[in-house]
Amino acid sequence: MKFAEFHPGQVIEAGPVGISAEEIVAFARQYDPQWFHVDLERANAGRHGGLIASGWQTCGLAMRLAVQVALEGSESFASPGLSSLRWLHPVRPGDELRLKITVLETRRSRSQGSLGILRWRWQMFNQHGTEVLDVEATSLFDLPAPGDPAP
Repeated sequence: MKFAEFHPGQVIEAGPVGISAEEIVAFARQYDPQWFHVDLERANAGRHGGLIASGWQTCGLAMRLAVQVALEGSESFASPGLSSLRWLHPVRPGDELRLKITVLETRRSRSQGSLGILRWRWQMFNQHGTEVLDVEATSLFDLPAPGDPAP
């Protein structure tokens, strides 16, 4: 989507995307090797009652869906960060995750007219409708300067 296609209040949905035990373990071994992500036997006896995905993996899945449904082919070039990130419930092997994106704000930078700023909220839900991720992010878009012809 192009920056001009986003508007406050807009809801964009994507998914589902599945996640397997093998994917959880492979990701965690490389990036988040805590026992509840990599050791099935210990995880089964632990507080969560089984293997759970790293929150960072959940963020990665949300990012993949956001690119597929909204960012691919856009003028987006960076993000200055997140204003909030919450992992609300564990993601488990076999979960099917859906992403709901709500556009909060779109505007041109006052100081840099060729910079589009998009604030949006990403919520990820499992197949039971349980919210597992809540993120508020800002994305930056490279736009023609006001008055310049569109490319």
